Amino acid sequence: MATTIPAEAAAQNEKVLSEALAATSISDKEEKEDKPELEEGEIEEEEDDGKPKTVFDDAARFNLKHPLYAPWTLYFDSPQSKLTPKTEQTSIPNASAHGGWLDNMRRVITFDSVEEFWGLYNNIVPPSQLPGKTNYYLFKDGIIPAWEDAQNKNGGKWAIQVPHDKTKSQIDQMWLYTMLAAIGETFESGLDGSAPERSDLVTGVIMSCRPGFYRIALWTRDAPDVTLDENDPLMKRILAIGRYFKVAVLGYELDQKLVTGGYQTELTFESHKDSEKKGNKNKIVV
Repeated sequence: MATTIPAEAAAQNEKVLSEALAATSISDKEEKEDKPELEEGEIEEEEDDGKPKTVFDDAARFNLKHPLYAPWTLYFDSPQSKLTPKTEQTSIPNASAHGGWLDNMRRVITFDSVEEFWGLYNNIVPPSQLPGKTNYYLFKDGIIPAWEDAQNKNGGKWAIQVPHDKTKSQIDQMWLYTMLAAIGETFESGLDGSAPERSDLVTGVIMSCRPGFYRIALWTRDAPDVTLDENDPLMKRILAIGRYFKVAVLGYELDQKLVTGGYQTELTFESHKDSEKKGNKNKIVV
């Protein structure tokens, strides 16, 4: 049986509902008056609730970053760098003390989180689109990308050179993976996926673009005596870096021979001191 609401009660309910709707309307109106009008195409931002949010929670309004083990600085130079005005933020301190060749190098930015790295990477020109005679240098903050720096002078570098025409489609990924391994401190990881016991040998990585080839180099703060065997502690660490670089980063097989003619080289390590010697044969190859 249907229930009938008395006329007086129905009228009272209608009055209460009308007052509630009116109050809501006034509240909405006051709220709209408090907020500035949005311009065409502008999106109203939601209020921050103050709760920790990573980029995975909210790509636009995250307030919690993923820190790196150490801050890193990106540098850049090209023949046109000398036309770029120097500022306190872009110039390198005491550049003249290193022979003046650093005068054309510019500091781009220093970052210390995963989110800042991707913000940088997504807004710079990839190597495949750079002209010849240009270089990117990504080094731990406080280390100048020069042999003369105190944290580099006793070290060396792993380096590989690849032909421009044959690797242009892969070079961007090779450079990206090199940077990720550097800032992620994974170069001393084992090829079996084991975590490194230490990860302080790598000081920086360099991407060099030339008309006929690309060169990627990885610098270390120490270099072993090449006459020592693989059981020497420093030699073991340097070899581990080279093997990881070749396989996990660059994507080659460990026993794969890379030289096929042209500008291609094997992945080779030599100390900075030996690099200055013409015809130097004190090299390690993986």
